[in-house]
Amino acid sequence: MSDSRRNFLVSSFGASGAAWLTANWPAQVAAAEKAQGLGAFTYFTREQAADVDAMAAQIYPSDATPGAKEAQVIYFIDLALVTFAQDKQDIYAKGLAELSAKTGGRRFASLSSSEQIATLTSIEATPFFKTVRDHTIMGMFSAPQHGGNYKKIGWTQIGFDDSLNFRAPFGAYDKA
Repeated sequence: MSDSRRNFLVSSFGASGAAWLTANWPAQVAAAEKAQGLGAFTYFTREQAADVDAMAAQIYPSDATPGAKEAQVIYFIDLALVTFAQDKQDIYAKGLAELSAKTGGRRFASLSSSEQIATLTSIEATPFFKTVRDHTIMGMFSAPQHGGNYKKIGWTQIGFDDSLNFRAPFGAYDKA
């Protein structure tokens, strides 16, 4: 009798799980793509995202260790601007317009590395640059579900263990 109940539960959970998955598949795919940085941007256009991504890559560059580009910080910044940092949208809008004027209408992302550095040096005292820098650092070390720190790149660099496994400091003196 218990074997048939077990079979019934397994088959009913399998059927209900399949029904739920079928009904929610588009949302699950979108969430997975967003978490992996494959989805569409919420705040930025593709061109704006490329420019801010290039800025972040210069602020936290790749060298012997991965940088902001590999950590997909741009997705953290994009998500931040429609959630907790909505008040910074105006800074980004004005800053991106000023950045375009500084580069003569050329996309910042299309500039050479030395041109990007020269441009960033010329705007480093602006609220826009300071905000992008702050968001880049936040995105490097935030929890991955917030958009950045892809594959826990930032946490790996600083040796952060997110396992949440607490082990009491018991030793030989505790043995009975």
